[in-house]
Amino acid sequence: MSDALLSAAGIHKSYAMGRTVLHVLRGCDISVRSGEFVAIMGKSGSGKSTLLHILGALDVPQQGQVHFAGEEVFAPPRLRSIRTNALDILSSTERRRIRFRRRLFGFVFQFYHLLPELSVLENVLLTRMVGTPTLAWFGARARAREDALAMINRVGLGERTRHRPNELSGGERQRVAIARALIHKPRILFADEPTGNLDAEAGAALMGLLKSLHDEGQTIVMVTHDAGVAHQADRIVRLEAGQLRQV
Repeated sequence: MSDALLSAAGIHKSYAMGRTVLHVLRGCDISVRSGEFVAIMGKSGSGKSTLLHILGALDVPQQGQVHFAGEEVFAPPRLRSIRTNALDILSSTERRRIRFRRRLFGFVFQFYHLLPELSVLENVLLTRMVGTPTLAWFGARARAREDALAMINRVGLGERTRHRPNELSGGERQRVAIARALIHKPRILFADEPTGNLDAEAGAALMGLLKSLHDEGQTIVMVTHDAGVAHQADRIVRLEAGQLRQV
């Protein structure tokens, strides 16, 4: 797909389990156009989340490459650090991966990963704080707060800005997570089983929100095992035996 915003080719990922090697991904290829909504389906344990984490530069494959807007996400295999550590920040490749995650990618997970001691507003602001140098934050704080409030209103939680996560329902917590993921206007939103921890009503409401974001042009790559959720995407691919196939 020549007009792909995100593409991956030949992705392999395996894990050592004692004396056994577990091959999770066996040469996955995928392309996603700008503005597209793609769902990745597969059984539990098939490697869906692993693939999503690699596409989003959270994890590193042993083989294969991911390109975003024509730019390589990972170093060549011979120079690639599979288990990154603090010293890897010195490499230009690792700094590029960090830039992708902070500025260009947004993430929503099944378990919301909100900080319990922070309010809704503070949780949403956190992404902007992390991505802004300390000295620059003092000048950027007012605009960031304005943007955060606008995003919280966008997900329907304008009256909940001072509430903490334990004062919210599961669906509301996931909406906070989406607002946090979108506050820096990512080019791609990665969603890992976003309805997996919600009841049917809250899940339907959340999918309505994702659909409306997609209608406004947001590119979304979502992992799910739920066929009803997947069929709300533009396109479905299925992960089976470590490889992707079109549905």
